[in-house]
Amino acid sequence: MEVQETRVQTDRVLTIPNILSMARLVGVPLFLWLILQKHDGWALLVLALSGVSDYLDGKLARRWNQISSLGRLLDPAADRLYILSTLFGLTWREILPLWMTLALLAREAMLLVMVWILRRHGYPPPQVNFLGKAATFNLMYAFPLLLLSDGEGWLPSLAAIFGWAFAGWGTTLYWWAGILYVVQVRRLVKADATAD
Repeated sequence: MEVQETRVQTDRVLTIPNILSMARLVGVPLFLWLILQKHDGWALLVLALSGVSDYLDGKLARRWNQISSLGRLLDPAADRLYILSTLFGLTWREILPLWMTLALLAREAMLLVMVWILRRHGYPPPQVNFLGKAATFNLMYAFPLLLLSDGEGWLPSLAAIFGWAFAGWGTTLYWWAGILYVVQVRRLVKADATAD
């Protein structure tokens, strides 16, 4: 298992970084409703604000020594919920093909199994690594661009080119990070078996 670079520095719940993460979580159902109702401009605004708050919550937590256990749960939860709601909305509107949605959901299912195995062996869920963050950032760029691509003209065409490039990289990195988690879990389980 990878060594945690930063330690929990506070048990407080109401910190600025945690409030930003909570606001991101509250924005998820609003964002999904906006996509389904085809209010793309507003949906993009909510997604952009989510991206800014995602950057700020981690930066402020480190700068102000407010890294918390709750923050470590909220941040990846908000990332995953935005990805899942975007997948659902874009697939429903037939902007995203079903095969890509299923590929990303299969990776999430695989990670849930790994977390379950870790818990059975008394380990916490794996920390988000650089590769996982890079995958999330690629997908967070891909989804708004693909949403913009739903139209006619030069801007939607350009958005489609860059959107599919980010989607391809994001999906690849998402699976790569997932496979690395599987390798980490396998090593831990194997080490536990030899220790017994």
